[in-house]
Amino acid sequence: MTSPELDRLRAALGADAPLTWVVTGDSITHGLVHTCGERSYPEHLHELIRGELGRVRDIVVNSAISGHRIVQILDDFERRVSSWSPDVVTLMIGTNDCSTAGVWPVIEPGEFAASITEFVTRVRGLGAVPVLQTPPSVDVAAAPERARISAFAEAIREVAAREDVLLADQSALFDEEGGGGVPWGLMNDPFHPNAAGHAALALGLARALGVAPAASRTLPLLTARVAAARIV
Repeated sequence: MTSPELDRLRAALGADAPLTWVVTGDSITHGLVHTCGERSYPEHLHELIRGELGRVRDIVVNSAISGHRIVQILDDFERRVSSWSPDVVTLMIGTNDCSTAGVWPVIEPGEFAASITEFVTRVRGLGAVPVLQTPPSVDVAAAPERARISAFAEAIREVAAREDVLLADQSALFDEEGGGGVPWGLMNDPFHPNAAGHAALALGLARALGVAPAASRTLPLLTARVAAARIV
């Protein structure tokens, strides 16, 4: 896969100027509780960039907040994104947006897609590279309020295709790992990945970003962790 923004990112990774990376989203990116003390996917990204790529002057900021939707991120965009003067901004969102329960109004995939498009526009307005991620699987039988997750993942794919945005299709990755069902070995509850799930998310994001350090220690370990989870 190639695109102008991927080429731009590759060039930036090959240059000496430090980059600021902002990862944002909801509880999955926030990375608390469900990893049970192990690393979340933003922490794996941090090791790949600042450790294995040796980009020690890069900064990786995680501004995700548990329970949030895209509208909360847009409303708090200055604090969550623009105040960090980012060069790269990744967004994983949709698990809460698709819900028909809780305190937030029910929204349709089209409204969600419009908000995702606005996010992309704002990020590009900062001169940064946006990277979208679809949300991972949901056990719909145990979380029926999130039964629309596939439609919201598809909305992200459509925005990414229309706007030519880099995409880590984590939903498709988890579907593949689960053989079309829920990949139980990657989940801590009906919609939060466990530590192995975060290893899978890190691999998916690294592929989308073209982050592949030579003689990496981390990537084989993450791959093995995901493979081991398949026996569950």
